[in-house]
Amino acid sequence: MKTTISQADWSARAAEVLPGAGFGNFDPSLIVREGKGSRVWDEDGKEYIDYLIGSGPMILGHGHPEVVEAVQEQLGKGMTFFANSAAGIELAEVLVDAMACADQVRYVSTGGEADMYAMRLARAFTGKDRVLKFEGGYHGMSGEALMSLAPKSLINFPQAVPDSAGIPDSVRDGMLIAPFNDSDFVTSLVEEYAHEIACIIVEPLQRLVPPALGFLRTLRDLATKHGIVLIFDEVVTGFRFAYGGAQEYYGVTPDLCTLGKVIGGGFPLAAVAGKAEIMAHFDKSKVGEKGFTFQIGTLSGNPVASVAGLKTLEILRRPGAYQMLKDTGERLMQSYATHLGAAGVAHQIVGEPMLFDVVFTEQPVRDYRGTLKNNAAHANAVNASLRQSGILKPDSKLYAHLALTEEDLQQTDAAIAKAAAQL
Repeated sequence: MKTTISQADWSARAAEVLPGAGFGNFDPSLIVREGKGSRVWDEDGKEYIDYLIGSGPMILGHGHPEVVEAVQEQLGKGMTFFANSAAGIELAEVLVDAMACADQVRYVSTGGEADMYAMRLARAFTGKDRVLKFEGGYHGMSGEALMSLAPKSLINFPQAVPDSAGIPDSVRDGMLIAPFNDSDFVTSLVEEYAHEIACIIVEPLQRLVPPALGFLRTLRDLATKHGIVLIFDEVVTGFRFAYGGAQEYYGVTPDLCTLGKVIGGGFPLAAVAGKAEIMAHFDKSKVGEKGFTFQIGTLSGNPVASVAGLKTLEILRRPGAYQMLKDTGERLMQSYATHLGAAGVAHQIVGEPMLFDVVFTEQPVRDYRGTLKNNAAHANAVNASLRQSGILKPDSKLYAHLALTEEDLQQTDAAIAKAAAQL
Protein backbone atom coordinates (compact mmCIF):
# COMPACT_ATOMS: atom_id res chain seq x y z
CA MET A 1 0.00 0.00 0.00
CA LYS A 2 1.36 3.41 -0.99
CA THR A 3 2.19 5.72 1.90
CA THR A 4 0.77 9.23 1.56
CA ILE A 5 3.18 12.06 2.36
CA SER A 6 1.62 15.40 3.26
CA GLN A 7 2.49 18.74 1.71
CA ALA A 8 3.92 19.85 5.06
CA ASP A 9 6.26 16.85 5.11
CA TRP A 10 7.35 17.46 1.52
CA SER A 11 7.98 21.13 2.35
CA ALA A 12 10.14 20.14 5.32
CA ARG A 13 12.14 17.81 3.10
CA ALA A 14 12.47 20.54 0.46
CA ALA A 15 13.84 22.98 3.03
CA GLU A 16 16.75 20.63 3.66
CA VAL A 17 17.87 20.31 0.06
CA LEU A 18 16.52 23.36 -1.82
CA PRO A 19 17.42 27.03 -1.14
CA GLY A 20 14.24 28.74 0.01
CA ALA A 21 12.60 25.28 0.05
CA GLY A 22 11.68 25.60 -3.62
CA PHE A 23 12.70 25.70 -7.25
CA GLY A 24 12.81 29.51 -7.32
CA ASN A 25 9.49 29.72 -9.16
CA PHE A 26 6.04 29.60 -7.58
CA ASP A 27 4.99 29.50 -3.90
CA PRO A 28 7.10 26.63 -2.49
CA SER A 29 4.40 25.64 0.00
CA LEU A 30 2.37 24.24 -2.90
CA ILE A 31 3.49 20.77 -3.94
CA VAL A 32 1.61 19.78 -7.10
CA ARG A 33 0.88 16.07 -7.38
CA GLU A 34 -0.75 15.93 -10.80
CA GLY A 35 -2.63 17.85 -13.46
CA LYS A 36 -5.38 16.86 -15.85
CA GLY A 37 -7.23 19.13 -18.22
CA SER A 38 -7.99 22.41 -16.49
CA ARG A 39 -7.18 21.20 -12.97
CA VAL A 40 -4.31 20.30 -10.68
CA TRP A 41 -4.18 18.53 -7.31
CA ASP A 42 -1.69 19.11 -4.51
CA GLU A 43 -0.10 16.42 -2.35
CA ASP A 44 -2.89 16.79 0.22
CA GLY A 45 -5.44 16.07 -2.49
CA LYS A 46 -6.85 19.62 -2.73
CA GLU A 47 -8.17 20.35 -6.22
CA TYR A 48 -7.67 23.64 -8.06
CA ILE A 49 -8.81 25.16 -11.33
CA ASP A 50 -5.46 26.04 -12.84
CA TYR A 51 -4.80 29.52 -14.22
CA LEU A 52 -1.06 29.20 -13.59
CA ILE A 53 -0.75 26.43 -16.23
CA GLY A 54 2.99 26.01 -15.75
CA SER A 55 3.47 29.79 -16.17
CA GLY A 56 1.95 29.68 -19.63
CA PRO A 57 3.01 26.59 -21.62
CA MET A 58 -0.08 24.48 -21.02
CA ILE A 59 -2.37 26.45 -23.31
CA LEU A 60 -4.29 23.23 -24.10
CA GLY A 61 -4.44 22.20 -20.43
CA HIS A 62 -2.66 19.32 -18.74
CA GLY A 63 -2.25 15.96 -20.40
CA HIS A 64 -4.03 16.73 -23.66
CA PRO A 65 -4.57 13.23 -25.10
CA GLU A 66 -3.27 14.04 -28.58
CA VAL A 67 -0.08 15.57 -27.19
CA VAL A 68 0.40 12.63 -24.82
CA GLU A 69 -0.01 10.20 -27.71
CA ALA A 70 2.58 12.04 -29.82
CA VAL A 71 5.03 12.12 -26.92
CA GLN A 72 4.57 8.44 -26.10
CA GLU A 73 5.24 7.50 -29.71
CA GLN A 74 8.47 9.53 -29.70
CA LEU A 75 9.61 8.09 -26.36
CA GLY A 76 9.71 4.67 -27.98
CA LYS A 77 12.06 6.06 -30.62
CA GLY A 78 14.44 7.92 -28.34
CA MET A 79 14.51 10.82 -25.90
CA THR A 80 17.38 12.97 -27.12
CA PHE A 81 20.21 12.69 -29.65
CA PHE A 82 22.34 15.89 -29.66
CA ALA A 83 21.76 15.76 -33.40
CA ASN A 84 19.15 16.93 -35.87
CA SER A 85 15.80 15.18 -35.89
CA ALA A 86 12.96 15.26 -38.40
CA ALA A 87 10.56 16.54 -35.73
CA GLY A 88 12.86 19.45 -34.89
CA ILE A 89 13.24 20.38 -38.54
CA GLU A 90 9.49 20.17 -39.13
CA LEU A 91 8.78 22.32 -36.08
CA ALA A 92 11.26 24.93 -37.33
CA GLU A 93 9.35 25.02 -40.63
CA VAL A 94 6.12 25.59 -38.71
CA LEU A 95 7.65 28.39 -36.63
CA VAL A 96 9.07 30.13 -39.70
CA ASP A 97 5.71 29.88 -41.44
CA ALA A 98 3.89 31.34 -38.43
CA MET A 99 6.09 34.27 -37.41
CA ALA A 100 6.32 37.23 -39.79
CA CYS A 101 9.88 38.08 -38.75
CA ALA A 102 11.24 34.55 -39.09
CA ASP A 103 13.37 33.26 -41.96
CA GLN A 104 15.27 30.86 -39.73
CA VAL A 105 15.20 29.42 -36.21
CA ARG A 106 17.85 28.39 -33.68
CA TYR A 107 16.72 26.23 -30.75
CA VAL A 108 17.62 26.52 -27.08
CA SER A 109 15.96 25.04 -23.99
CA THR A 110 14.57 28.09 -22.15
CA GLY A 111 13.14 31.48 -22.96
CA GLY A 112 15.84 33.17 -20.92
CA GLU A 113 18.50 31.54 -23.08
CA ALA A 114 16.68 32.66 -26.20
CA ASP A 115 16.65 36.27 -24.99
CA MET A 116 20.34 36.11 -24.03
CA TYR A 117 21.33 34.78 -27.45
CA ALA A 118 19.10 37.26 -29.26
CA MET A 119 20.90 40.16 -27.60
CA ARG A 120 24.28 38.58 -28.35
CA LEU A 121 23.26 37.99 -31.96
CA ALA A 122 22.25 41.65 -32.32
CA ARG A 123 25.67 42.73 -31.07
CA ALA A 124 27.38 40.41 -33.54
CA PHE A 125 25.26 41.70 -36.42
CA THR A 126 25.56 45.42 -35.68
CA GLY A 127 29.04 45.59 -34.19
CA LYS A 128 27.57 47.74 -31.40
CA ASP A 129 27.33 46.84 -27.72
CA ARG A 130 24.58 48.62 -25.84
CA VAL A 131 21.15 47.14 -25.18
CA LEU A 132 18.04 49.26 -24.69
CA LYS A 133 15.34 47.66 -22.56
CA PHE A 134 12.30 48.95 -20.72
CA GLU A 135 11.88 49.29 -16.99
CA GLY A 136 9.82 46.37 -15.73
CA GLY A 137 10.46 44.23 -18.80
CA TYR A 138 11.28 40.57 -18.13
CA HIS A 139 13.76 38.83 -20.44
CA GLY A 140 15.07 35.92 -18.43
CA MET A 141 17.95 35.63 -15.98
CA SER A 142 21.01 36.90 -17.84
CA GLY A 143 22.92 39.87 -16.46
CA GLU A 144 21.42 42.18 -19.09
CA ALA A 145 17.90 40.93 -18.43
CA LEU A 146 18.20 41.49 -14.69
CA MET A 147 18.60 45.21 -15.09
CA SER A 148 15.65 47.32 -13.94
CA LEU A 149 13.25 44.39 -14.01
CA ALA A 150 11.72 45.31 -10.65
CA PRO A 151 13.90 48.09 -9.29
CA LYS A 152 13.33 49.11 -5.69
CA SER A 153 15.04 52.45 -6.34
CA LEU A 154 13.28 54.50 -9.00
CA ILE A 155 16.28 56.42 -10.27
CA ASN A 156 16.42 58.61 -13.33
CA PHE A 157 16.34 57.06 -16.80
CA PRO A 158 18.35 55.80 -18.65
CA GLN A 159 20.50 54.46 -15.77
CA ALA A 160 20.06 50.74 -15.07
CA VAL A 161 19.51 49.21 -11.64
CA PRO A 162 20.70 45.60 -11.11
CA ASP A 163 18.05 43.29 -9.68
CA SER A 164 20.46 40.63 -8.46
CA ALA A 165 23.74 40.24 -6.69
CA GLY A 166 26.63 38.88 -8.71
CA ILE A 167 26.26 41.08 -11.81
CA PRO A 168 29.38 43.11 -12.77
CA ASP A 169 29.10 46.88 -13.06
CA SER A 170 30.25 46.54 -16.66
CA VAL A 171 26.93 44.86 -17.54
CA ARG A 172 24.99 47.74 -16.04
CA ASP A 173 27.06 50.22 -17.99
CA GLY A 174 26.14 48.46 -21.23
CA MET A 175 22.42 49.00 -20.69
CA LEU A 176 20.02 51.85 -21.37
CA ILE A 177 16.64 51.85 -19.60
CA ALA A 178 13.52 53.62 -20.82
CA PRO A 179 9.95 53.82 -19.55
CA PHE A 180 7.53 51.56 -21.43
CA ASN A 181 4.94 53.34 -23.59
CA ASP A 182 6.80 56.67 -23.66
CA SER A 183 7.47 57.23 -27.36
CA ASP A 184 8.91 60.70 -26.88
CA PHE A 185 11.46 59.56 -24.31
CA VAL A 186 12.62 56.51 -26.24
CA THR A 187 12.91 58.57 -29.43
CA SER A 188 15.11 61.11 -27.67
CA LEU A 189 17.21 58.34 -26.10
CA VAL A 190 17.76 56.49 -29.35
CA GLU A 191 18.62 59.66 -31.24
CA GLU A 192 21.32 60.38 -28.65
CA TYR A 193 22.81 56.89 -28.36
CA ALA A 194 22.04 55.32 -31.76
CA HIS A 195 25.73 54.86 -32.59
CA GLU A 196 26.09 52.61 -29.49
CA ILE A 197 22.80 50.68 -29.46
CA ALA A 198 22.86 47.15 -30.86
CA CYS A 199 19.25 46.29 -30.08
CA ILE A 200 15.98 47.30 -28.52
CA ILE A 201 14.42 44.37 -26.66
CA VAL A 202 10.79 44.60 -25.61
CA GLU A 203 7.87 42.47 -24.52
CA PRO A 204 5.10 43.59 -26.90
CA LEU A 205 2.80 43.23 -23.90
CA GLN A 206 5.06 44.12 -20.99
CA ARG A 207 4.12 41.70 -18.22
CA LEU A 208 0.48 42.84 -18.24
CA VAL A 209 0.68 46.31 -19.77
CA PRO A 210 -0.44 46.61 -23.41
CA PRO A 211 1.48 48.88 -25.76
CA ALA A 212 0.03 52.34 -26.25
CA LEU A 213 -1.26 53.11 -29.72
CA GLY A 214 1.75 53.67 -31.98
CA PHE A 215 4.41 52.73 -29.41
CA LEU A 216 5.60 49.52 -31.09
CA ARG A 217 5.53 51.26 -34.46
CA THR A 218 7.77 53.98 -33.03
CA LEU A 219 10.27 51.32 -31.96
CA ARG A 220 10.13 49.74 -35.41
CA ASP A 221 10.75 53.04 -37.14
CA LEU A 222 13.62 54.02 -34.82
CA ALA A 223 15.31 50.66 -35.27
CA THR A 224 15.02 50.85 -39.04
CA LYS A 225 16.30 54.42 -39.18
CA HIS A 226 19.39 53.78 -37.06
CA GLY A 227 20.37 50.23 -38.00
CA ILE A 228 19.31 48.79 -34.64
CA VAL A 229 17.95 45.26 -34.22
CA LEU A 230 14.40 45.24 -32.85
CA ILE A 231 13.74 42.16 -30.70
CA PHE A 232 10.27 41.14 -29.59
CA ASP A 233 10.38 38.88 -26.57
CA GLU A 234 7.46 36.61 -27.49
CA VAL A 235 8.25 33.85 -25.02
CA VAL A 236 4.86 34.58 -23.40
CA THR A 237 2.87 36.10 -26.27
CA GLY A 238 4.02 33.77 -29.05
CA PHE A 239 1.16 31.48 -30.16
CA ARG A 240 -0.93 32.90 -27.30
CA PHE A 241 -2.14 36.25 -28.61
CA ALA A 242 -2.56 34.90 -32.13
CA TYR A 243 -1.08 32.05 -34.12
CA GLY A 244 1.45 34.57 -35.45
CA GLY A 245 2.10 35.95 -31.98
CA ALA A 246 1.98 39.54 -30.78
CA GLN A 247 3.63 40.69 -34.01
CA GLU A 248 0.50 39.54 -35.81
CA TYR A 249 -1.86 40.75 -33.07
CA TYR A 250 -0.38 44.25 -32.93
CA GLY A 251 0.67 44.46 -36.58
CA VAL A 252 4.36 45.31 -36.09
CA THR A 253 7.18 43.03 -37.29
CA PRO A 254 10.51 42.92 -35.41
CA ASP A 255 13.89 41.78 -36.75
CA LEU A 256 14.17 38.94 -34.22
CA CYS A 257 11.75 37.32 -31.85
CA THR A 258 12.21 34.87 -29.03
CA LEU A 259 9.80 32.01 -28.49
CA GLY A 260 9.22 29.53 -25.68
CA LYS A 261 6.49 28.12 -23.43
CA VAL A 262 3.76 27.11 -25.92
CA ILE A 263 6.18 25.86 -28.62
CA GLY A 264 7.38 22.98 -26.42
CA GLY A 265 3.91 21.75 -25.46
CA GLY A 266 4.94 21.49 -21.81
CA PHE A 267 8.53 20.39 -22.40
CA PRO A 268 11.70 22.53 -22.26
CA LEU A 269 12.06 24.18 -25.66
CA ALA A 270 12.64 27.73 -26.85
CA ALA A 271 13.99 29.46 -29.92
CA VAL A 272 15.42 32.57 -31.49
CA ALA A 273 13.74 33.34 -34.82
CA GLY A 274 14.47 36.11 -37.27
CA LYS A 275 15.80 37.50 -40.47
CA ALA A 276 18.24 35.34 -42.40
CA GLU A 277 20.95 38.04 -42.54
CA ILE A 278 20.99 38.24 -38.73
CA MET A 279 20.56 34.51 -38.10
CA ALA A 280 23.55 33.93 -40.40
CA HIS A 281 25.78 34.86 -37.48
CA PHE A 282 25.03 31.42 -36.05
CA ASP A 283 26.73 29.97 -39.17
CA LYS A 284 30.51 30.38 -39.23
CA SER A 285 30.69 29.38 -42.90
CA LYS A 286 28.67 32.49 -43.79
CA VAL A 287 30.12 35.13 -41.47
CA GLY A 288 33.61 33.87 -40.63
CA GLU A 289 35.31 33.51 -37.30
CA LYS A 290 34.98 37.13 -36.24
CA GLY A 291 31.23 37.37 -36.79
CA PHE A 292 30.36 33.89 -35.53
CA THR A 293 27.96 33.68 -32.56
CA PHE A 294 28.78 30.44 -30.77
CA GLN A 295 25.78 28.50 -29.47
CA ILE A 296 25.24 24.86 -28.51
CA GLY A 297 22.91 23.15 -26.04
CA THR A 298 22.63 19.53 -25.00
CA LEU A 299 18.84 19.47 -25.29
CA SER A 300 18.35 22.12 -27.99
CA GLY A 301 15.67 20.91 -30.41
CA ASN A 302 14.93 17.90 -28.23
CA PRO A 303 12.73 15.49 -30.25
CA VAL A 304 10.23 14.83 -27.43
CA ALA A 305 9.68 18.56 -26.96
CA SER A 306 9.51 19.01 -30.73
CA VAL A 307 6.71 16.48 -31.25
CA ALA A 308 4.81 17.94 -28.28
CA GLY A 309 5.17 21.39 -29.82
CA LEU A 310 4.15 20.22 -33.28
CA LYS A 311 0.95 18.65 -31.97
CA THR A 312 0.16 21.64 -29.76
CA LEU A 313 0.52 24.07 -32.67
CA GLU A 314 -1.52 21.78 -34.92
CA ILE A 315 -4.38 21.94 -32.42
CA LEU A 316 -4.07 25.73 -32.15
CA ARG A 317 -4.42 26.00 -35.93
CA ARG A 318 -7.86 24.40 -35.83
CA PRO A 319 -10.81 26.70 -36.52
CA GLY A 320 -12.12 28.58 -33.53
CA ALA A 321 -9.21 27.97 -31.14
CA TYR A 322 -8.16 31.60 -30.76
CA GLN A 323 -11.71 32.90 -30.68
CA MET A 324 -12.44 30.49 -27.85
CA LEU A 325 -9.33 31.65 -25.99
CA LYS A 326 -10.33 35.29 -26.41
CA ASP A 327 -13.94 34.68 -25.41
CA THR A 328 -12.86 32.82 -22.28
CA GLY A 329 -10.50 35.61 -21.27
CA GLU A 330 -13.14 38.29 -21.85
CA ARG A 331 -15.58 36.38 -19.69
CA LEU A 332 -13.04 36.18 -16.86
CA MET A 333 -12.30 39.89 -17.22
CA GLN A 334 -16.02 40.62 -16.98
CA SER A 335 -16.29 38.56 -13.80
CA TYR A 336 -13.67 40.73 -12.14
CA ALA A 337 -15.21 43.95 -13.43
CA THR A 338 -18.71 43.00 -12.31
CA HIS A 339 -17.88 41.84 -8.80
CA LEU A 340 -15.19 44.38 -7.94
CA GLY A 341 -17.40 47.13 -9.33
CA ALA A 342 -20.35 45.97 -7.23
CA ALA A 343 -18.11 45.97 -4.16
CA GLY A 344 -16.95 49.52 -4.91
CA VAL A 345 -13.30 48.50 -5.06
CA ALA A 346 -10.99 50.73 -7.12
CA HIS A 347 -9.31 48.62 -9.79
CA GLN A 348 -7.96 48.45 -13.32
CA ILE A 349 -8.14 45.29 -15.43
CA VAL A 350 -4.81 45.35 -17.24
CA GLY A 351 -3.75 43.21 -20.18
CA GLU A 352 -5.40 41.38 -23.03
CA PRO A 353 -8.07 38.65 -22.70
CA MET A 354 -5.46 35.92 -23.22
CA LEU A 355 -3.30 37.25 -20.35
CA PHE A 356 -4.36 39.81 -17.76
CA ASP A 357 -4.86 40.59 -14.09
CA VAL A 358 -6.30 43.21 -11.79
CA VAL A 359 -4.29 46.15 -10.49
CA PHE A 360 -5.99 47.73 -7.49
CA THR A 361 -5.68 51.42 -8.26
CA GLU A 362 -7.82 54.24 -9.58
CA GLN A 363 -5.08 55.36 -11.97
CA PRO A 364 -4.53 54.00 -15.51
CA VAL A 365 -1.54 51.66 -15.76
CA ARG A 366 0.80 52.41 -18.66
CA ASP A 367 4.20 51.24 -17.40
CA TYR A 368 6.10 49.57 -14.57
CA ARG A 369 5.76 52.53 -12.23
CA GLY A 370 2.03 52.47 -12.78
CA THR A 371 1.89 48.89 -11.49
CA LEU A 372 3.54 50.05 -8.25
CA LYS A 373 0.33 51.93 -7.43
CA ASN A 374 -1.32 48.57 -6.85
CA ASN A 375 -2.95 48.18 -3.42
CA ALA A 376 -0.89 45.18 -2.35
CA ALA A 377 -3.16 44.38 0.59
CA HIS A 378 -6.16 44.08 -1.74
CA ALA A 379 -4.23 42.03 -4.28
CA ASN A 380 -2.94 39.64 -1.62
CA ALA A 381 -6.37 39.27 -0.05
CA VAL A 382 -8.03 38.49 -3.37
CA ASN A 383 -5.36 35.96 -4.38
CA ALA A 384 -5.55 34.27 -0.97
CA SER A 385 -9.33 34.07 -1.15
CA LEU A 386 -9.20 32.62 -4.66
CA ARG A 387 -6.68 29.98 -3.56
CA GLN A 388 -8.93 29.04 -0.65
CA SER A 389 -11.80 28.67 -3.13
CA GLY A 390 -9.78 26.32 -5.31
CA ILE A 391 -8.53 28.82 -7.90
CA LEU A 392 -4.79 28.65 -8.62
CA LYS A 393 -3.25 31.69 -10.28
CA PRO A 394 0.06 33.55 -10.26
CA ASP A 395 0.35 36.55 -7.96
CA SER A 396 0.06 39.04 -10.81
CA LYS A 397 -1.24 37.20 -13.86
CA LEU A 398 -4.09 35.05 -15.07
CA TYR A 399 -3.66 32.81 -18.10
CA ALA A 400 -6.77 31.90 -20.06
CA HIS A 401 -6.51 28.51 -21.75
CA LEU A 402 -8.46 26.07 -23.88
CA ALA A 403 -9.12 23.37 -21.27
CA LEU A 404 -11.46 25.57 -19.22
CA THR A 405 -15.06 24.32 -19.07
CA GLU A 406 -18.35 26.03 -18.34
CA GLU A 407 -18.24 24.52 -14.85
CA ASP A 408 -14.75 25.96 -14.34
CA LEU A 409 -15.84 29.43 -15.39
CA GLN A 410 -18.91 29.37 -13.16
CA GLN A 411 -16.86 28.20 -10.19
CA THR A 412 -14.28 30.91 -10.92
CA ASP A 413 -16.98 33.57 -11.12
CA ALA A 414 -18.34 32.52 -7.72
CA ALA A 415 -14.84 32.60 -6.24
CA ILE A 416 -14.22 36.11 -7.60
CA ALA A 417 -17.57 37.25 -6.22
CA LYS A 418 -16.62 35.91 -2.79
CA ALA A 419 -13.18 37.53 -2.87
CA ALA A 420 -14.62 40.90 -3.94
CA ALA A 421 -17.27 40.80 -1.22
CA GLN A 422 -14.60 40.13 1.41
CA LEU A 423 -12.83 43.36 0.42
